[in-house]
Amino acid sequence: MMRVAIIGGGAAGLMAAATIHEDDPSVEIFFIERNDGLGKKVIISGGGRCNVTTGIPDVKTILTKYPRGGKFLTSAMYAFPPEAVEAWFESHGVPLKTQADLRVFPVSDDGHDIVRAFEELFALSNVHILLKTSATRVEKRGDEFFVFTKESPGPIVADRLVLTTGGQAYRHTGSTGDGYAFAVALGHTITALAPSLNAFFTSETWSKEISGLSFERATITARRDGNPKFTGPFLFTHKGVSGPAVFALSSIVAFEPYDAANPLEIAIDLFPDLTTDDLRAKVEAVATANANKRFDNVLGLLIPKSLADIVVDQLGISKTKSANQVAKKDMARAAAWLKAIPLHVVQRGAGDEFVTAGGVELSEVDPTTMESRVCPGLFFAGEILDVDGFTGGFNLQASWAAGHLAGKSITR
Repeated sequence: MMRVAIIGGGAAGLMAAATIHEDDPSVEIFFIERNDGLGKKVIISGGGRCNVTTGIPDVKTILTKYPRGGKFLTSAMYAFPPEAVEAWFESHGVPLKTQADLRVFPVSDDGHDIVRAFEELFALSNVHILLKTSATRVEKRGDEFFVFTKESPGPIVADRLVLTTGGQAYRHTGSTGDGYAFAVALGHTITALAPSLNAFFTSETWSKEISGLSFERATITARRDGNPKFTGPFLFTHKGVSGPAVFALSSIVAFEPYDAANPLEIAIDLFPDLTTDDLRAKVEAVATANANKRFDNVLGLLIPKSLADIVVDQLGISKTKSANQVAKKDMARAAAWLKAIPLHVVQRGAGDEFVTAGGVELSEVDPTTMESRVCPGLFFAGEILDVDGFTGGFNLQASWAAGHLAGKSITR
């Protein structure tokens, strides 16, 4: 009888264990998890609602949503695409819903239901769930793996080992990065690591005056090599900016160094579908139509009034001037500012690190099986790999797909 040890009870580990168990119930699985429950990060993802996967049906399109690792995920994603993930959860008693923004959630809006599906599957099975158990080191002797834990005097011995320990994000859920040490001990290389999917804290403090103000569509550009940009929703916060477009851009610039001494300049275009000249003409037209109104109130017809107040403040335009008293060049300056709101990012938003960029070097893992190329019998899935996606269910989808492929490869 085959014995499999899985270290890390997150999404990838859960799906790997479920796939192995459903393909071959005789396999004995030892599930090693340092928390007091499975799927801690799964439960809190999507604000506790658990953004299970994406509603985008086309796998080719989905693979473009990973700044790192999209090509590597190709086999896994085609073998277990979002529709298969949805079918799996539905068949395990978790009805799902797809929102207008194509994010998929449990109908209950409760991440606990996603984890409960696995717990019920494992309840009467050959899956030994070892909670509050911390793996301290791993060794391979001959064809067997030895997993040593803090809590047990002797090692767990297994024929196959699956590392699904996550990255370093959300450290309070147990993702402390010790899986990297296990990978290195078994001959693997770890790439540079950086937080991704984080908010931006800025040196400018005016954002706190409009904290919570959100926009459905803006283009945010980073003034660094290649001027990477992303278009999508974002919001102003007490300390800067956040939201899906910011998270996406943060993952693209995950390895860019920036701080107070060397800030990352960004520009926010609130009117991505208009040229600067178009917007200037629009401002002038509204000003002409409301010639006797104060200019900040006129701007408030095009953008939220709270932001209009900041525009005139930042540009030094008098608040008492009516629209017909404001020079055309000042209207042009206002339009240009709204097309490229200048901000200086001095810090990554602490605690918002949903994902770790970097991880196990992908050339050392077979993408068609998730098995190590340097240590036969060792498999990887999830965030421990140098794979990360944008927000919107893509990281969980990658974990389900890679975990499923690792499980299939083990029972094959």
